[in-house]
Amino acid sequence: MAEKNLQNIDLSEYPHINRGLDGIVAFSTTKSFIDGQSGDLIYSGYHIDILAENATFEEVCFLLWNDRLPNKQELHDLNSSLRKQRGLPAPVLDYIKNTNKSAEPMAVLRSAVSMLADFQDDDADDTANAIALTAKMPTIIAAFNRARQGKDIVEPLADGSTAFNFLYMLNGEKPGEAAERTMDLCLVLHAEHGMNASTFTARTVCATESDMFSAITGAIGALKGPLHGGANTAVMNTLLTLKEQGEDADPVAFTKGKLERKEKLMGFGHRVYKTFDPRAFHLRKMSKALSEETGHEYLYNWSEAMVKTMKEEKNIDPNVDFFSATVYYSIGIQPDLYTCIFAMSRISGWTAHFFEQKANNRLIRPRALYVGEKNLEWTPIEER
Repeated sequence: MAEKNLQNIDLSEYPHINRGLDGIVAFSTTKSFIDGQSGDLIYSGYHIDILAENATFEEVCFLLWNDRLPNKQELHDLNSSLRKQRGLPAPVLDYIKNTNKSAEPMAVLRSAVSMLADFQDDDADDTANAIALTAKMPTIIAAFNRARQGKDIVEPLADGSTAFNFLYMLNGEKPGEAAERTMDLCLVLHAEHGMNASTFTARTVCATESDMFSAITGAIGALKGPLHGGANTAVMNTLLTLKEQGEDADPVAFTKGKLERKEKLMGFGHRVYKTFDPRAFHLRKMSKALSEETGHEYLYNWSEAMVKTMKEEKNIDPNVDFFSATVYYSIGIQPDLYTCIFAMSRISGWTAHFFEQKANNRLIRPRALYVGEKNLEWTPIEER
């Protein structure tokens, strides 16, 4: 309807319209830089390859919040603060235990995060709130997953990394070094990514001078949408559909069939990247190693065949979601939790942007082009 009406509008009278805000620069930021043509991603000055090879998730949190890496004492203090904040208030834990066991995990995470606002100290500053959210989100996700399976909820540890503690709470046993490093690297790779839909939502809520919990609740709601955060779940479901055909299934024919039917194949292409997503390089290596270790080589081989076919047929490369699906699957994480893990990582970027927006705030108020009728005559209700 609106597109049809646009034909009758003299667009020269109005500001330029960019659907989806394509190309519109709304903010300046020091949090991340993306070069979609060359496939580069930088967090606060550091290339993602450097961080993937060297940094822990906790170091990345500090980097995004402070625009510099922590020294040894600062990292120790941050780790200590995160560990102290891992526990959940009793009412939030009761909600997790008693909510619908078939509820979508992202919906539970969104509601639980919103509830946390009621239990923070009134004098807590934004840094304290960011630490609390970063520490508690893994506990929420793990607790709900165990509750819905009828298992006892595992209390968080008072030591260990965020990645180590999450896997421990999720599975009820301490993970090995390789599993911890894999989880930690996934958190690093998903921590920040420019002005995506959920980050824009967080900044929009912040711009009204609302609180951090409201902003993060809104961001989770945006990430919940399948066009933003649900792609790796869709990728895994695609691979599992292929698996139903047996381990000798033909991924090339499957992919071409999807393309012929004009069905969307999730995990390929990106709104920003016009080449290989730099995060996907690291996940690809992890996917290969883990699949060999866990006996899921066929999943990795299918993935590579699909990547090759998509490149040949459509000249489209995979994004971060494509290989992260098999990585999570290989370490025993259920597909419907993948987006929650995305949020568990992206909380670092969301809160960093909250700090940045608040420090130089202006209410976000774009214009909309009205394309409806004008000056209609009133018709009495008896004549309608």
